[in-house]
Amino acid sequence: MTIYNLGSINIDNFYRVPHMPAPGETLAANEHSVGLGGKGANQSVASARAGAQVSHIGAVGPEGDWCVEVLTHAGVDTRHIARAEVATGHANILVDPEGENQIVLFPGANRAFASGHVAGALSTAGPGDTLILQNETEMTVEAATLAKAKGLRVIYSAAPFVAADAKAMLPVIDMLVLNEVEAQQLTDALGVGLADLEVPVVLITKGADGAVWIENGVETAQVPAFPVTPVDTTGAGDCFIGYVAAGLDQGMSPEEAMRLGAAASAIKVTRFGTADAIPSRDEVDHFLQG
Repeated sequence: MTIYNLGSINIDNFYRVPHMPAPGETLAANEHSVGLGGKGANQSVASARAGAQVSHIGAVGPEGDWCVEVLTHAGVDTRHIARAEVATGHANILVDPEGENQIVLFPGANRAFASGHVAGALSTAGPGDTLILQNETEMTVEAATLAKAKGLRVIYSAAPFVAADAKAMLPVIDMLVLNEVEAQQLTDALGVGLADLEVPVVLITKGADGAVWIENGVETAQVPAFPVTPVDTTGAGDCFIGYVAAGLDQGMSPEEAMRLGAAASAIKVTRFGTADAIPSRDEVDHFLQG
C-alpha cells in the first residue's frame, strides 16, 4: 500500500529571536538556519520515517533540487515532483525562546502545477492506498475527487485554514484533520457542531492536550500528549499526521496510530527544525518503550 501526498515543498528560513517583534520593530536574530519544510514535505518525511511507502506529488523551482534530494534521502518516492519556472515555495519562520513561532509563507512552485500532473501521479493508485492533502497547493478538490473514485482513503489537513476551502473538501474526504482553533472556525462558519460535520472521521489535535478521534459524530478515541520541554513547535502537527497516516496504513487502530503520532511529535518539538527534526521509527518505538 502506498501513501500519496499532494503537498507543498518549502525552503524554510529559521530565525531564532529573543522575542517576537512588535509592529515596526527591527529585531536582530540570534541564529539563522535553512532546511526543508512545507506541510506536504513534512508529512511525507514523517510517513516515510514511520515505515510507509510514500510518493510525493508536488513541484519545486529552479533552486529546489536539494529539497528533492532531501526527500529522496528520507525514503520518499520523488518521481512525481515537477520542476517549475517560479521559485520554490519558502517560509520565513521566527522562533522565540519558548519554542513558539510566527511564519510568513510564499507559495511559489506549490501553486504551479495542473490537473494532468496529479492525474498522472495517481494513475496506478487504487483501493488500499491513501492520499493526504493540505491547503498549501492547488488541485486539492480535484485530487481528492479522483482519489475517492479510485477507492483511496483521503486524509485532509485543513491548514493553513480557509473555511471555504475546508467546506469544499468535506464531500470528497474520509478524514478531516483540524486543530482546536480551526475546528472552532469551521463550525462557526458552517453553523454546525463537530458531530454534525458531514465527514466520516474528524481528528482534532490539541497540542499539549493530545488529540481526539471523532467517528460518525461520536468520540471513539483520545490520546494524551507526552510531556516534554519544547524548543521548536514548527511542523509538530505535520509530524503527527504523517505518523498517524502511516500507522493507519500499517493496520493500526486509530488509538494506536494516534499514540504513535503523539510520540513522534513529542520527540520532534525537542529539536530545532522542520523535516530534518522528524524522528525515525526506531527512535519513536524506543521512546514508547521507555
